[in-house]
Amino acid sequence: MGTVRYDKDRENKQVLHSFAKSIQERDIVTYEHSRRVATYAQRLARYLGWSRREARDLALAGLVHDLGKTWIGNDILLKSDKLSDEERRQMERHPIIGARILIGCDVHPFYVETVLHHHEAWDGRGYPTGLKGEEIPLSARILTVADVFDALTSQRPYKAAMSLDAARELLLLGSANSFDPMIVRAFLNLLDEYPNFIIAPRSNMIAPVDADAQDAINRIPMRSSLIGALHPR
Repeated sequence: MGTVRYDKDRENKQVLHSFAKSIQERDIVTYEHSRRVATYAQRLARYLGWSRREARDLALAGLVHDLGKTWIGNDILLKSDKLSDEERRQMERHPIIGARILIGCDVHPFYVETVLHHHEAWDGRGYPTGLKGEEIPLSARILTVADVFDALTSQRPYKAAMSLDAARELLLLGSANSFDPMIVRAFLNLLDEYPNFIIAPRSNMIAPVDADAQDAINRIPMRSSLIGALHPR
């Protein structure tokens, strides 16, 4: 599972909270998304048997999983229209950028690998390295499900927030394709057991298109009834 050594814990925590603050100052929408993803991932990790310390470490990774986006220009980050191929390539660099920033600050490898691989796909068609199945760190697999769930249930310029039932169906359809099936089952069990599981947005701002989360969604073999919900334009 992997966790952070005690002698690095305080230093790592200070650095990561500093980066989370910088995300908040750069883009409140990305920060609010990251806050929710961190909470979902922490709860899911605990449900899967991780210790409180391990789950807290994952939550810290969740807070900075989109750190690399702070280095993406607003013309791309805040664009409401579909990204061009070149813009998408630039956006898909954000896990590498974030991981390099953390490496430069001597942050523990647990955080680095979680940030770097949170857009890998179970079938190997993710990015940035194309890891497949259990090659992907478990921490990143958990974060992926939390990340996409929040993207689905949050408002975007091109769509309303998706209903819980529709989001559940998409996660199921993506199981064994984009997502680790075991993680999806555990996450859906959490939704069933805790009616108040979903975190309401604290910001009234409308989020920019989350192109990288949408990339994972696009790999899901969707039923025709759901295509319009994802692509209403």
